[in-house]
Amino acid sequence: MPAYATNMRLKFPIVALTLEIITIILFAVFVVYDDGKGHGHDSPHSNETHHEPAPMQLYPMFQDVHVMIFIGFGFLMTFLKRYGFSSVGFNLLLAAFGLQWGLFMQGIWHMDDGKIKVDIFKIINADFSTATVLISFGAVLGKTSPVQLLIMTVLEITIFSINEHLVVNVFAANDVGASMIIHAYGAYFGLAVARVLYRPGLRNGHENDGSVYHSDMFAMIGTVFLWMFWPSFNSAIADPGFTQLTAVINTYLSLAACVLSAYAISSLVEHKGKLDMVHIQNATLAGGVAVGTCADMNIGPFGAMLIGFVAGIISTLGFKYLSPILASNLGIQDTCGVHNLHGMPGILGGLAGIIAVALGKKEGDAAMQAAALASSLGFALVGGAVTGAIMKLPFWGQPPDQNCFDDSIYWEVPAEEEENEESLAHADHSKNKADV
Repeated sequence: MPAYATNMRLKFPIVALTLEIITIILFAVFVVYDDGKGHGHDSPHSNETHHEPAPMQLYPMFQDVHVMIFIGFGFLMTFLKRYGFSSVGFNLLLAAFGLQWGLFMQGIWHMDDGKIKVDIFKIINADFSTATVLISFGAVLGKTSPVQLLIMTVLEITIFSINEHLVVNVFAANDVGASMIIHAYGAYFGLAVARVLYRPGLRNGHENDGSVYHSDMFAMIGTVFLWMFWPSFNSAIADPGFTQLTAVINTYLSLAACVLSAYAISSLVEHKGKLDMVHIQNATLAGGVAVGTCADMNIGPFGAMLIGFVAGIISTLGFKYLSPILASNLGIQDTCGVHNLHGMPGILGGLAGIIAVALGKKEGDAAMQAAALASSLGFALVGGAVTGAIMKLPFWGQPPDQNCFDDSIYWEVPAEEEENEESLAHADHSKNKADV
């Protein structure tokens, strides 16, 4: 086993402060407020060219997306019984740095007189770029240090901005809800990192890689917040008016249909027809992911419901049958099951977008839609593999196998919590001896 130096006292402050100071310097040189003057039409999304009249018009959408990033994603990952501090805490850390880095990396493609002009639209897109990192974080949750995660944030958002520019400005593909450029990209980037960081010692599981009653309840808070606000996520960058309304309605209906199919399949595949909380926390959101590319297209309410219905089925089946195969046969230890919530539904969304454009539901080129999906997957897999190799270097403070999925290695944990865990462990030991 390699020697692990998990003390963060110097390396974490140095990395975090260095990254923030570099970012502040870059902002000082390149970033200004958007005063509404001299707007070009070369925006990060093809839908971004019609937002001039009211600077604060999109602020409610921004608030919704912000809640999803910081509460939704953060609490969704609190299901691990001894990793709640890290789930919510590292989520806040990565999102706070990621939105700054995303604002800069996306902005350099669309400068106006050599400056990045910040408005509500750009900070929504910065939050979107951060979502890719939080999705990937789910794949390596419990097995990485905060320093490794900051390194991943820098590299992933940088690569994301290149792929986004290619998809939107070169291919001119439609992906208003970002099924391809956020969800599929973030999932397969995270899976590639997880594969490179494979831990043979965790092949047979870990005692802390699981939930307890209250941790699953906390995770459901994240699920409900994400579910409620997903229509805003998919419609925030849509053209104002009827197109944006279409995106809201399609997402609303897709999510609703997805819940029914996820619950039904969970009951079908589980022992005695009982529901599995893992399925309910995650697969119920797959409809929002899968309808993203088609959200602003005229696919009809039934079309949106059909996409959500299928997404709920494949996501639940993925959690039940595919995740164990990925872990045992391919060495991909996907802690949160991001392949089932973001990966497969993201691909489904990309395929649905290709079909919808081919059927004339939105102006565009079906071949370019396919190219956008291929590009997102390619950048994710190659970028994730390279990033994983960099994160595997031994000086980033990654936890040893026995300390994975445990807050106490990087956090001050309240003493009573540790005592409770010890007393529970002692009670279990005593019970086992009595049984013998």
